[in-house]
Amino acid sequence: MVISATRQAAVLLVATGLFLGATFPIGKLAGEAGVPPTSWVFAMTSGASLFLLAWALLAGRRLPASRLHLRYYLISAPISFVIPNLIIFFCIPRIGAGLTSVMLALSPVLTLALARLLRMRRLDVAGVAGIALGLIGALIIIATRNGGGVGQPAALGWVALALLIPAFLAAGNIYRTLHWPDGADPLALAAATNITAAAMLFLAVFLSGEGSAGLASLAATPGLLAAQILSTGMMLSLFFRLQQVGGPVYLSQIGYVAAAVGLVSGTVMLGESYPLATWLGALVIVAGVALVTYSQARQ
Repeated sequence: MVISATRQAAVLLVATGLFLGATFPIGKLAGEAGVPPTSWVFAMTSGASLFLLAWALLAGRRLPASRLHLRYYLISAPISFVIPNLIIFFCIPRIGAGLTSVMLALSPVLTLALARLLRMRRLDVAGVAGIALGLIGALIIIATRNGGGVGQPAALGWVALALLIPAFLAAGNIYRTLHWPDGADPLALAAATNITAAAMLFLAVFLSGEGSAGLASLAATPGLLAAQILSTGMMLSLFFRLQQVGGPVYLSQIGYVAAAVGLVSGTVMLGESYPLATWLGALVIVAGVALVTYSQARQ
């Protein structure tokens, strides 16, 4: 039973990472087409929410609306999706995509630290080594891939703000595990949580100054938007199931997997090229994920 659950978690991790990794080149193409970031994040979140809602209703899953569930949606949506995404898109123009990616790579380490602090996971040498390998692989990719702005000077205040990205992601991973409603269906939770996130992001569109002009710009990229919604919807449906099966520490590795997948999608979809060291970093990530999977099976 344990081995079966571990294999399921490994498949979910790879699949979730694949869909997450596919969103980055699509988002890059949308940005090049002139779509502002907050409007794009709102559109992909709201579209994915409707996708998940339709899927849940067709599957006969209802969206619980008890006080416990509503509290779960209202807390998990901002700390897991809304705030991290907004900080990411505010920081990228100011400190560079590379340095922002470094912050994302810190999420598994912080998740492991919080899980250990709260006694949610035993300190396992193989698991810690796997998380460390994943971080090393991610840093290799960031340091060796072309562009990304790693060497750009950055204001200390923006760097400090970017450090909140992995903190919120780690806190979200832990919160969703500790407060997962008893008997809750992953697909229903994914739909309801992201509907809540979409409502919050709608407000963010107007607070950011993009407003109706930003939303109108979405009409210029219908094909990209459809691809982004489908990819995000599939990623989120698997994301919550992975949370249920693998736990917060295992889930947090999707950032590592997405970084490796981003190399392939960037090469195939955008014609980007990367040095050999970057691909070696991807192999290091694979080794790290394998170690954590081994640790998960032992526990």
